[in-house]
Amino acid sequence: MFEKLKNSKLLFWSVELLVVATLILVSTKIGFIFQPVVTFFTTLFAPVLIAGFLYYLLNPVVNLLTKLTKMKRILAIAIVLLLLLGIIIWTILAVIPSLVNQLTSLAESMPSFVKAVRNWALDLAKNPIFNDVDIEKQIDKLNISYGGLIQQFINGLSTSLGSIVGGIASTAMLVVTVPFILFYMLKDGHRLVPNVQRFFPENRRTQIVELLAEMNKTLSNYISGQAIECIFVATGTFIGYLLIGLDYAFLFGMLAGVTNLIPYLGPYLGLLPAVAVSIFHSPVQALLCCVVVLVVQQIDGNIIYPNVIGKSLQIHPLTIILILLVAGNIAGLLGIFLGVPFYAICRTIVIFLARIVRDDKSKQKQSLLTDKNS
Repeated sequence: MFEKLKNSKLLFWSVELLVVATLILVSTKIGFIFQPVVTFFTTLFAPVLIAGFLYYLLNPVVNLLTKLTKMKRILAIAIVLLLLLGIIIWTILAVIPSLVNQLTSLAESMPSFVKAVRNWALDLAKNPIFNDVDIEKQIDKLNISYGGLIQQFINGLSTSLGSIVGGIASTAMLVVTVPFILFYMLKDGHRLVPNVQRFFPENRRTQIVELLAEMNKTLSNYISGQAIECIFVATGTFIGYLLIGLDYAFLFGMLAGVTNLIPYLGPYLGLLPAVAVSIFHSPVQALLCCVVVLVVQQIDGNIIYPNVIGKSLQIHPLTIILILLVAGNIAGLLGIFLGVPFYAICRTIVIFLARIVRDDKSKQKQSLLTDKNS
């Protein structure tokens, strides 16, 4: 009886689960030991993430340049980085001032916007449905006056002054470290696969190369595709808003491009500010904003996305929505942006490992059949 119990799968998995639970319990009690490691990774996370994003955007350009001109890779990297620097300087000199001007103009128009909202609410209060509700009293409780909004902003600014200083210091560190990390990624990125191969048995090295190639393709398709999509959506939305005569078209176009990074929910989040600003002055213009976004998203969904990203991710829409909910709850805005590519990478790894296991079992069956026949 004891021999059967000893060889049973139930005992094996019970012991395995007990060991895992014990390890988790012990890890929660000695968290202070892992704190330096966590600090190390959180410090490197932002610069490595930004440099990795730029690497996947610029590496194809470097490869194309070296292939067409036969120049040395380091010279091609220098040219591409100089072009990137030129784009950044042009953005700072041309794009940022326009955004600042439109933000300033939007802030100056806030009193009239608040007044329009208040008048709309008071007109709504005249509806018989709201006879039992004192709308004006509720508005006064909300304190949506311009002075109240400014006071709330100043109070928030004063309480978060330390965070602002810390954010400026972190940004300065990113500006210094990201170019160096990006340079060495572009220069020595091709050495990663051979170095990783050495940690695995010889009979698995070819499979590891295939796995890394699939992961690289998944990330490359997603990042480059999202960049092209965002540029198209920002440009198309800006032109559309400009044609319908919407104020702050450039600001809302850029916002639509950035929020497009969020799958499915992004277009609605990008549309919301434009509708909120225009609906109280011109409901027709608010409706036209919806039409512009609908047209841009249709072109993006039917032409840009299939040809740029294609069906390489093969993730069901419901799965993406669940990923956004879970990742947003765990890591906030960063989780919303990174949840889908992280899931895509994990999915690629799991599918590849399952294929390896299936192939190994098939080979074992074939070898057994061969042995029997012989």
